[in-house]
Formats: sequence, C-alpha cells, structure tokens
Amino acid sequence: MATHVTTPGVTTEQPQVLRTRMKPGRWARELGWRHVVGVIAVVYAVFPIVFIISASLSERGTMTGSNQLFRTISFHNFEALGGTRFWTWFGNTLFVSVTTAVGTVLMGAAASYAFSRFRFKGRRTSLTALLVIQMFPQMLAFVAVFLLLMTLGQVFPVVGLNSKIALICVYLGGALGVNTFLMYGFFNTIPIELDEAAKIDGATHAQIYWTIVLRLVAPILAVVGLLSFITSFGEFILARIVLQSQGNWTLAVGLFGWVSDQLNANWGQFAAGAVIAAMPVLVLFLFLQKYIVGGLTAGSVKG
Repeated sequence: MATHVTTPGVTTEQPQVLRTRMKPGRWARELGWRHVVGVIAVVYAVFPIVFIISASLSERGTMTGSNQLFRTISFHNFEALGGTRFWTWFGNTLFVSVTTAVGTVLMGAAASYAFSRFRFKGRRTSLTALLVIQMFPQMLAFVAVFLLLMTLGQVFPVVGLNSKIALICVYLGGALGVNTFLMYGFFNTIPIELDEAAKIDGATHAQIYWTIVLRLVAPILAVVGLLSFITSFGEFILARIVLQSQGNWTLAVGLFGWVSDQLNANWGQFAAGAVIAAMPVLVLFLFLQKYIVGGLTAGSVKG
C-alpha cells in the first residue's frame, strides 16, 4: 500500500491560475478604441505613399483622382530621370543636407557643452534669447537674406547668391535655438564627476569634450543630425531664393519646377523623383531609430 508523505510547509496540489477574460464592453472602452485610432492613423499615413508610388509607375504621367491604383506598372518615369538634371539636384541636396547636419551637430554640441558645464555671466539670458529668437522662422528674413547675400557676393562670390555654400551658411545661421535646448538637457544628465575625474588624470577640456562627453551623448547627436538633415533636405523657400541656376538647384526646387506649370506639368517624373528622394531620409531614419527615443526623452530627466 503506497503511503503519501507530506512535508510541512509544502503543498502537493498545484495552484490553479485563474484567467479572467475582459468583457467586450470594457475591452472596447479601455483598449478597443486605441486599435481603431491606430488603424485610422496608419491608413491616413500610408495612403499618400501608396498613391505616389502608383503614380510613379503609371505611364500616363497624371495624378488625377480617377486613376486606379497600380492599374499599369511601368518604369518609364524612372528611366526618364536619366535625361534630366535630377541626379545633379540629388547630389546637390545630399551635399547641402549632410554638411548642414554635421555643422548643426558640431555647433549645437559645443554651445550645449558650454552652457551645461561652465558658469558665466549672462548664461540664463543667453539661453532665453536663443529660445525667443528661434520662435521666428528663418523664412521671415528671406528679404534680408537675399540682400545680404547679394552684397556679400560682390566681395566674396563663394558666399553670394547662387552658391550652395551660401545656402549652407544660411541654414547654419538658424542651427542653434531648439537644438541647443535639446542637447543642453541631455548634457545635464552626464555626471560632472566624470569631468572632474578626467581633470585629475590630466585631461584638458578639449579631451574631455571629444573623447568622453560626445560619446555619452551620441543619441541626442543622432537625433539633432537627423532632424537637421530632414529639414534642409526638403526646404524650398530659402533654397529657391539663394540658388538661381538649374545646375545648383536642390531636389525641392527642381521637382517643383516640373509641376509649376499647370499646362506642362510632368507629374509622372515628379512622382518618380519623389519616391527616390525619400530613400535617403528613410535609410537614415532606419539606421538611427535606436537613438531616436532615447535621444528625445533622456534630456527631460534632468534640466
């Protein structure tokens, strides 16, 4: 006869996990509406993308609402880009955007490091002034920018009208402000004890900045660089004012020129060019996505 041995404090029966299902009404009130909003947001965001891809693959070269999506599939519009200045504009845009992004990161990081680590007279006033000035967009000063570059071009043509370097300088003129505040909050999360320990070991401010601090704030550098790249990549007003010859145009200016004339608008090539133009931004976004959330949120922990 088998005996059942029990040990004090140990139960032989397995506990049963009670799973309660949420009632449909409660699920709809607490979770269901979120799914509905999410689906609507996805459809709202995806439809223009699908439509522009369909238009780029259409031989008719129109974007009228009566067209059926992907009724015809042809790469004629993409092949036709080779006979235009599209790739020249593409190279100009990459040059301007990459240079602006790098310059914005370097300038913003240097300013943020100074505001975060050093204490000097007028520090708070300077931060406030940067924020107030940033409230006024650059395009409000396009008349002053035009007159300034026209005057400078008479002495230094490299920074005058119709110069990509001049356009980069204009973009960098508004690089501080919000970017400095984003970086400033992130720099404050880096313990100052690291700087002090490095100074004890004989490191200079430059060595601390380049070898220690910048490596720790890589997420916010990636975020600021990405935002600056996207902004300058699609900017139109200042680029149209500064760049006057077609050989120096950026994609925003060049693609607009294809559809500015309603009678001779080439929507097919415009759509194909827009699809290709979106690739650098998409690739850069996917490459830096692991830094985006941390870079945007970590700076709010400590101000």
